[in-house]
Amino acid sequence: MATQSAIEWTEVTWNPVTGCDRVAAGCDNCYALALAKRLKAMGAEKYQNDGNPVTSGPGFDVTIHPRSLADPYRWSGSRVVFVNSMSDLFHARVPLDFIRDVFAVIAETPQHTYQVLTKRSHRLARIADQLDWPENLWMGVSVESDDVVDRIDHLRRTPAKTRFLSCEPLLTALPNLDLDSIDWVIAGGESGPRARPMDRRWVEDIRDQCAVAGVAFFFKQWGGRTPKANGRELDGRTYDEMPQLITA
Repeated sequence: MATQSAIEWTEVTWNPVTGCDRVAAGCDNCYALALAKRLKAMGAEKYQNDGNPVTSGPGFDVTIHPRSLADPYRWSGSRVVFVNSMSDLFHARVPLDFIRDVFAVIAETPQHTYQVLTKRSHRLARIADQLDWPENLWMGVSVESDDVVDRIDHLRRTPAKTRFLSCEPLLTALPNLDLDSIDWVIAGGESGPRARPMDRRWVEDIRDQCAVAGVAFFFKQWGGRTPKANGRELDGRTYDEMPQLITA
């Protein structure tokens, strides 16, 4: 089933894979890990497998859900779908054949636009030529700090029709971003009780780099104790730019 999403840049979430573990500083306060713990306690079927207590946690072991592959065929209308909001499709423990199955579902439901986001860009680049890339799939990488900008080069090596960056939670300045062949950049601050601060200048610089490069810019939030605690206006306005949707 699709779940209505509060994430500003998508409409619904679809989780044929759940569970993950820490791979970078951007994972330290993972919202999905905290949510999985609550869902496990509530008895949610997808979140009963416990992950590594050090790098993951209750309800958050990497688990594929083949039955969920049928869900998009039942959805009415056209939707913007964030794939695996509760996991990473390119985690090493997700079999290549299952990734192919997810891509096949995306190709066979061209009325929807699918957004896939990964921190595991090395694997993404390594297996990209073993996948059939549908036009209605947007492929993104997380770029939360200056020490992981190499993920952008890995993304560029894929034949994705639309490529995007998620600079959230933004933890450092990102000067001199190479936005060649990038279509969209999302930026946002961290939220939650241990939210790390984000400097306004970091966001303004990313926005300005996007403007120069002609890349769509989306500012999601300032962050704070809750996602909406400090709003999402930047210099007196909201930035909701997105790439053009491909319609079937």
